Amino acid sequence: MVIGSVAILMVATLVHPPAAMTSAPKVSLGLAASAPLSLPAPPEGAEAASEFAAGPALSPSTTRKLSDAFAHMGYKLDKVLSGGGQVPRLILASLPADMAEIREAKVRKALFFRAVLPLILQVNEEILADRRRLWRLRYRLAMDERIDAIDRLWLIVMAEHYKTKPGDMDGLLKKVDVIPPSLALAQAAEESGWGTSRFVREGNAIFGQWTFNEKGNLRPRDRDQGKRHNIRAFNCLLDSVRAYARNLNTHRAYRGLRKSRAEMRFKGRTLDGKALAGKLKSYSERGSDYVAVINTIITANGLSRLDDSRLSDHAPPAEPLI
Repeated sequence: MVIGSVAILMVATLVHPPAAMTSAPKVSLGLAASAPLSLPAPPEGAEAASEFAAGPALSPSTTRKLSDAFAHMGYKLDKVLSGGGQVPRLILASLPADMAEIREAKVRKALFFRAVLPLILQVNEEILADRRRLWRLRYRLAMDERIDAIDRLWLIVMAEHYKTKPGDMDGLLKKVDVIPPSLALAQAAEESGWGTSRFVREGNAIFGQWTFNEKGNLRPRDRDQGKRHNIRAFNCLLDSVRAYARNLNTHRAYRGLRKSRAEMRFKGRTLDGKALAGKLKSYSERGSDYVAVINTIITANGLSRLDDSRLSDHAPPAEPLI
């Protein structure tokens, strides 16, 4: 019986998994999803990937080549900050190894933000696709409508993935929600040394997540005596961003963040990255000092203006190859 149930669950996961690749959402990240009718229903088969789902995964060898590629696409940070430009669906597998060689801090920051922003928006799209599906199912259940076996099993998979009790739709909706790009970008900058750290160069570890598993992960060279933690390594940057989002959305240390985010949604407010940063004292041993640094990065770089940015509906140009 157990084996049969596991087999069915595996099939359900393969047929309709938690969204991994989705089309660009028609919902602003600032939209308050406090009722199912406030979210547009996806088209038929909306959980399936679009043809431009995650964009091409590229590994530029140098910052010069990456900068040239951005210029070719017309991808300028100032334009996106002003609300006048979309973000291309360019998903980098890794950052250039020579990020530290960019001497001008302003240039390095702009390149870093442009490289990481599409990754964050892609992961938020995936989360939003699941969130829309959850709202639709919640509404149907509230109307005493019958849902099919695939949807029931998908809810079981989601409950396990997000560490909630089966059937707790409200608890699941508090966890299946986006991370404001301003917050994610600021943390990525701080944790990776603006893309220059050994961890991001050797393991695509852009958020410095700890793990006690030694296999395949990176040992900090300055780890205090008696400490056993390592830094989790990833095959690509997108996996690192997905793991970061899941960490904030599931770990008990960030219950305060999820509660504040849910309250913002309920009140119809735009998600505030700076306000949510105040709930991240547990993310670093520096506590309040860490929160202050994250807020400074958000403010100094005007990152809150990126919270409503979105990925382009079109694939980026095929050239130049980088």
